[in-house]
Amino acid sequence: MPARRVAAALVFLVVTATAAFAQRSPNVVILFADDLGYGDLSSYGHPTIHTPRLDRMAVEGLRFTDFYVGASVCTPSRAALLTGRLPVRSGMTSDKRRVLFPDSKGGIPAGEVTLAEALKAQGYATAAIGKWHLGHLPPFLPTNNGFDEYFGIPYSNDMDRDTSTGREVFQNPNIEDFNVPLMRGTRIIERPADQTTITRRYTEEAIRFIKANQDTPFLLYLPYSLPHVPLFR
Repeated sequence: MPARRVAAALVFLVVTATAAFAQRSPNVVILFADDLGYGDLSSYGHPTIHTPRLDRMAVEGLRFTDFYVGASVCTPSRAALLTGRLPVRSGMTSDKRRVLFPDSKGGIPAGEVTLAEALKAQGYATAAIGKWHLGHLPPFLPTNNGFDEYFGIPYSNDMDRDTSTGREVFQNPNIEDFNVPLMRGTRIIERPADQTTITRRYTEEAIRFIKANQDTPFLLYLPYSLPHVPLFR
């Protein structure tokens, strides 16, 4: 075969392979509910709670019925999900009942490779929107662990309480002493976070991110704060 034809054939193969690779780069959306029980969805047999949209996802997608999770509590389960490793190997099971608190000094180790870091290296746009709980100090926040954007709370919605209310908080149902901050990137933008609107705001941020990255493969990690108590309406 003449050299010119060989070169043309190679160019065709490269272009075809590149196009095929681009088509094989799916968008990834992970919705991670906090403290949602196995039987809390009607698609898993709950007799009174109706979750029609999630049920539709179950019918049209894949529903797991036999599986193991990395852990049953906040911090280690998130570490396992985002690193693909047992949380004991990353040391994310050792701090105060295995869950990070507002006074914790640690977080996800710098040596761990997160899903966001792996996909970012492949050209993905990445965002974490919701509850993080893998360390609230700057080195441990999402934007220092592979995520381009972060909007959410750094730990559980019932943590970081305002202790100045004292006993009155237990006697007056109109008093809320929750002081969890809402962050964008590494900056606190609201404290306490308005948890009566936070689920909707997470969703609005997620929609904005999706629309802004229609021409780019993206990873959207959307760990909602609820239904972890307290339940805000």
